[in-house]
Amino acid sequence: MSIRQLSVFLENRPGKLYDLTALLAAHGIDMRALSIAEATDFGIARIIVNDVDRCAMALREGQFIAQLSDVLAFAVPDEPGGLHNLLSEFNAAQVNIEYMYAFLGGEPGRAYMIFRVTDTERAEKALTGRGLKSLTLDEIEKS
Repeated sequence: MSIRQLSVFLENRPGKLYDLTALLAAHGIDMRALSIAEATDFGIARIIVNDVDRCAMALREGQFIAQLSDVLAFAVPDEPGGLHNLLSEFNAAQVNIEYMYAFLGGEPGRAYMIFRVTDTERAEKALTGRGLKSLTLDEIEKS
């Protein structure tokens, strides 16, 4: 099952990430995962939060530009070759990965990966057919 992720555009200058986290804190929004990519003039903060609808509303009210997208999350054994084995399943299913990032979870011996793929529904179907199950937000929050 896919998870909704928010991509927030931030000017690449001091204080903008602070402004984002202040807004989330003020609205009681808890981040589950965070990745930041930068370019010369701006950055993109990709976040998974406990309440995506409330977060999207708070971002709009705070004058942030944000976009919702569907991503897939998988638990990966935290061992040599763990990610490679998962990627071999993506490769065999011919799933194109646009980007990915990792985050910490509470389950010992596991790493958690977020994948943005070209076609989320097709990827889910192909990977499920290969015996893989993506994580839900509830499963991430319990880990």
